[in-house]
Amino acid sequence: MSVKTFQASSQLKEKYLIENTARQHRAFVDEPASFGGTDEAMNPLELLLSALGSCQSVVARTYAEKFDVDLLDFKVELEGDINLDGFFDKADVRPGFSDVRASYFIRTNASEEKVKQFVEFLEAHCPIVDTIANTVQFSSSYQINQSKTEESS
Repeated sequence: MSVKTFQASSQLKEKYLIENTARQHRAFVDEPASFGGTDEAMNPLELLLSALGSCQSVVARTYAEKFDVDLLDFKVELEGDINLDGFFDKADVRPGFSDVRASYFIRTNASEEKVKQFVEFLEAHCPIVDTIANTVQFSSSYQINQSKTEESS
């Protein structure tokens, strides 16, 4: 199999509003007013949970037929716990989610055994679940663009 590279970019706008682009698509992220944002969009943690639910939904749609599960309706509700003291550098705790929980709401005529196997498969084959549950290689680089002020004579 071949490796596919996905790309996205995030541009910080005013306050905490961020414009994210991938291919020709745009999505905005913001923080609630209580965190200094303008609450114009989901925050990054909510977006991560939404990405997880979206990925699980794509896997469900892709593989339902293989498991003979007719998806009449499929919904994922997600929640995650985070100790904000890690983000705010107030304590030596992880700055990210410590626990993430998914609840599936599946309307189908398939048996419970088929649905159980189907859910186990979708969790094992969802790229976002895999990324969250396993260590991935992360690297970064940076470029400094110095502001130059022109002196008038």
